[in-house]
Amino acid sequence: MTPKELKQILQALVEHGVNELTLETPDYKLTVRRGGEVQVVAMPQVVAPPPSPPVPVAPAPRPEVPAAPAPVPAPEPVQASPKEECAGCVEVKAPIVGTFYRAPAPDAPPYVKEGDRVEKGQVLCIIEAMKLMNEIESEVAGIVKKILVQNGEPVEYGQPLFLIQPV
Repeated sequence: MTPKELKQILQALVEHGVNELTLETPDYKLTVRRGGEVQVVAMPQVVAPPPSPPVPVAPAPRPEVPAAPAPVPAPEPVQASPKEECAGCVEVKAPIVGTFYRAPAPDAPPYVKEGDRVEKGQVLCIIEAMKLMNEIESEVAGIVKKILVQNGEPVEYGQPLFLIQPV
């Protein structure tokens, strides 16, 4: 720090009525108290030790084992998407993330079963999210062709829940 910079700091203290100021840099720490002393403390320099030379490591001997050809996994059968299973069907998708329930209570009958006729706005299931029960309603009138989720399963946003054939 130059004497000019120190003078500017002291003038700023007086002008603004500051009683104490501490300025710390990697090289020094300066504490100034008005009406008192000026204390400059030199900070010790930390010097990293020089890097040690790399130690050569001999490669481990490789065992002489003939390599057997890796088995080729059989291709998994391609499953048709739920929409392809029912041409013309409307997918009812989960509007929220939560747990899927087919009935209003564990001992109650399910809202709908496959083959049931439903009206637009009829409750199809419940999705529980954050301890709130959200009724999911049918978007169309039709016949429930397929229920795509098991009772009690977690569902993601946008996951298909039902396939409904409009009538």
